[in-house]
Amino acid sequence: MSARSRPCTLSVCMICRDEADRIETALQSVIGWADEVVVFDSGSTDGTVDVARRYTDRVFVTDWPGFGVQRQRCLEAATGDWVLMLDADEWLTPALRDEIDAWLTSSPGNVAGQMRWRLWLFGRPLRFAGRFDAPQTRLYPRRSVSFPALAVHETPQLSTQGFHRLRGRIEHASFRDYHQLAAKHLRYACLLAEGKRQAGKRASMPVAVLRAAWEFLHQYLLRGLVLEGNRGLLLASVLAQYAFHKYAALYVSALTATQPPQRHE
Repeated sequence: MSARSRPCTLSVCMICRDEADRIETALQSVIGWADEVVVFDSGSTDGTVDVARRYTDRVFVTDWPGFGVQRQRCLEAATGDWVLMLDADEWLTPALRDEIDAWLTSSPGNVAGQMRWRLWLFGRPLRFAGRFDAPQTRLYPRRSVSFPALAVHETPQLSTQGFHRLRGRIEHASFRDYHQLAAKHLRYACLLAEGKRQAGKRASMPVAVLRAAWEFLHQYLLRGLVLEGNRGLLLASVLAQYAFHKYAALYVSALTATQPPQRHE
């Protein structure tokens, strides 16, 4: 089904920075299908903007205010009746596009669409993806969604009247190599810890260790990563590190906040 045959208009919104090596796959999966594609770039230096402008003229270059504010900016630039939020390391299959078209044609009303990821880890998809298997609310009536001004994990604020789970999955290849895999989780952990600190929360090192141990057992055994062999063991270990870093960073932030300034002779 083409964009012209849908009874409503659809905008794809994408925020990015330094994604020249993979944003093209994301754009190719929606160009000619969506009524418009809106890209907000936060200062790429690798040619991402040039790649994006080959596919859409709705490319904006801005500062980086955090994930929540940037997604809200991108949302406000969209004009479609519906919005699909897609990241530069994701792409849609033809089957998922057809399923979205069929659902939008069925007059879904004020309901948000949810899809799960198919996580690609170092060249191959995982059948069991641990926490990455959770439903992602990505498709919404434009006037029924906003994003909070959070630095990371900016869950959309919805005034919809329920959710519809689509069967298709968003293809998701988030990690280029091990360095990026570990660095991304460390960065997100520190951002989350800062948010918790500002909210008045505290943590201890025993809590950090126990949360890491629980996260490993939960992801590896209960969420099925044990069935993915060495790649599952790797991902469960990284997610355990992520949990540890969140609470260790929160613990250290409380220490440094109470320390007197250091004198340098």
